[in-house]
Amino acid sequence: MGNFTTSSILLLFLFSSVVTSLPLSTNSRWIVDDRGRRVKLACVNWASHMEPVLAEGLSKQPMDTIAKRIVSMGFNCVRFTWPLYLITNDSLASLTVRQSFQQLGLLESIAGIQANNPSIIDVSLIKAYQAVVSSLGKNNVMVILDNHISKPGWCCSNLDDNGFFGDMYFDPDLWITGLTRMATLFNGVTNMVGMSLRNEPRGPKQNINDWYKYMPKGAEAVHSANPNVLVILSGLSFDRDLSFLKNQQLKLTFSGKLVFEAHWYGFSDGQTTWVKDNPNEVCGRVATYMMNTSGYLVDQGYPLFIGEFRIDQSGANVNGNRYISCFLGVAAELDLDWALWTLAGSYYLRDGVVGLNEYYGAMDYNWCGARNSSFIQRISALQSPFRGPGLSEAKPHKVIFHPLTGLCITRKSLVRPLQLGPCTDAYPWSYSPQKTLVVKGTRFCLQTDASGTSVKLGIFCTGSNSKWETISDSKMHLSAKLRDGKSICLDVASDNTIITNGCKCISKDNTCDPSSQWFKLVDSTRSSTRVERSLLPYLPGKGLVPNHLVG
Repeated sequence: MGNFTTSSILLLFLFSSVVTSLPLSTNSRWIVDDRGRRVKLACVNWASHMEPVLAEGLSKQPMDTIAKRIVSMGFNCVRFTWPLYLITNDSLASLTVRQSFQQLGLLESIAGIQANNPSIIDVSLIKAYQAVVSSLGKNNVMVILDNHISKPGWCCSNLDDNGFFGDMYFDPDLWITGLTRMATLFNGVTNMVGMSLRNEPRGPKQNINDWYKYMPKGAEAVHSANPNVLVILSGLSFDRDLSFLKNQQLKLTFSGKLVFEAHWYGFSDGQTTWVKDNPNEVCGRVATYMMNTSGYLVDQGYPLFIGEFRIDQSGANVNGNRYISCFLGVAAELDLDWALWTLAGSYYLRDGVVGLNEYYGAMDYNWCGARNSSFIQRISALQSPFRGPGLSEAKPHKVIFHPLTGLCITRKSLVRPLQLGPCTDAYPWSYSPQKTLVVKGTRFCLQTDASGTSVKLGIFCTGSNSKWETISDSKMHLSAKLRDGKSICLDVASDNTIITNGCKCISKDNTCDPSSQWFKLVDSTRSSTRVERSLLPYLPGKGLVPNHLVG
């Protein structure tokens, strides 16, 4: 826990230096500050688009307290949702917070807001929305305004008439008016760094021609009203498909501000797919789909923002647990910007239920702290960038990331075995054409001698026990061969030491869980503190360190 606390403090320090360098822009596939240095968006979604039209949780805690808790969990950004009618429907926009909640019969919430956030109880809904953005800014949290829906309510379905241009509640002209007003309203608000133009386009009316007709108009309207902000565009099919951009590029009058957004949920692959099918095969299949439909954009020089992903924080959903390890592996490998769904520990009103408990929420029911601190620790490695412009603390290398734990391979001391630890302490590795994993700056390679035993570092690296291949459909098994020809894979023991075992779930088996053996080789230029001087290949007056000292 001490390591996590230290990492969190480091993240806060790094972010405090970033916020003075806003606004943000883009440099090829990266989001950068005004000095050209990579800024990684590590966001959490804060819902404010449902019937009360107020940021959730303000009946439970003061907004400033919530903002500080967002920071304490390592997030540097909030994707802050809003309904179009908040800014375009005069009767709704003129309501005070109290009046909005009175209309819905939410008397207990009114009392909570009166106690915890009295300054907003009798102001208009739009002023309350502004107050939350201001509170986040005071706590050095960046904000992306996300037009989540038009008519306030829970989102989303194919048949909610909110899904695509021309739907009952999605008039394109009114949408552009709303975007323009919102961009203008927040012009000059420094911590408002981006606008996501529309959440999850979907439904029977969706088509590519109308996407190209209206999305550029929305983008141009936002940029014209507020040229400082990132303009974030979603794809089709609930924001899962941007593949059409391969055939027709988007034409805009401005540059350096365009970001694309995609969503990736476990249930999108099927409610039980991760349980009834082989997890390696599912991971390989859905990761390939993601790369073909949106991930390819990073290779074409565009930033990609994963605006929503989630996991049941109770840990009870097997389908979701298997999905999240696959997702985190891909997100680490691509070093993507992202936003977790959701912050809310509970809702004022959702789908007719008052005070609904949100098991996918980062906060607990009463918004007092993290619902699942181990998951927050798990994603902490992905809250800061591995690489990008201006981030050249070390020469290019790879770290070996373990998605199940969110940790990387390192070692506490020369006499201790390799183990999992914070990625800030990760060993830097090079992966040679001969498939050896060598500690960067040394001659020591990763080796195995027998199944069920700890791996070691050695200097004789030509044997099959030193050659590590990425196998299985998931591309997350690192496998070597023992002297008898048997294939084994990297694994993690109960004490977090790195061992080898027989490779899990390589066949069609769907009853096993391979996630302890899933590792990703992640490109990094981040400095590491864990390469001891005793691992340098030659030390003055000492020569090469013998192999038996590091086995």
